[in-house]
Amino acid sequence: MKVLNYGKSRAAFIERFASVLTESGFPRMPARVFAALLATDSGRLTAAELAALLHVSPAAISGAVAYLVQVNLCSREAEPGSRREHYRVHNETWYEAMAHKDQVLDRCERSLREGVEVVGRGTPAGARIAETLAFFEFIQTELPAMLERWRARKAELGVADSKRANLSARAKRSHAA
Repeated sequence: MKVLNYGKSRAAFIERFASVLTESGFPRMPARVFAALLATDSGRLTAAELAALLHVSPAAISGAVAYLVQVNLCSREAEPGSRREHYRVHNETWYEAMAHKDQVLDRCERSLREGVEVVGRGTPAGARIAETLAFFEFIQTELPAMLERWRARKAELGVADSKRANLSARAKRSHAA
C-alpha cells in the first residue's frame, strides 16, 4: 500500500494539523482524515488506505468521511469497475466550503429573525440575537467579495490552477530529460 511509505515527518504533520483543527472545534477523527487527505499528493485515498495510515478501523473512517462530506471538505468518488470508493479533498477545498455556506447562513438568518420576534426585540436576549443576526447578514454581504479577492490573490501567487501547474512542472521535467 502506497500510504504506508509515509515518513515520520508527514505522519507527525498530519497529527499536529489534526490537533489544531480539533482545538478549533473540529471532531477528532474527521480532523485526522482531512489532514491525511490534505497531506497526500493525490488528495485521494480509499477507506482502507486511510485506516492503515491513521491506524484506525474502516468504520472510524466511514463516520469521519460522512462528516467531511456534509461540511463540503471532501467528496466520495466511485472507482470505475470496483466497489471501492475513494475520498478526495479538492485543491480549492476551503474556497468551496465557504462558497457553499450561503445556504447555511440563509437558514441561520431566518431562524435568528424568528428568535428576535419570539423573545422580543427589547429584551436582553432579543438584543443578543439581533446582534448575531446582524453579524450573519454582514458575513452574507461580505462573503462574495472576499471570495473574489481570494481568487485574485491566488492568481497573483501563481497558484490559480494547481492541476495545470503540476502538469506544467511534469512537462518541463520530461523535456529536460
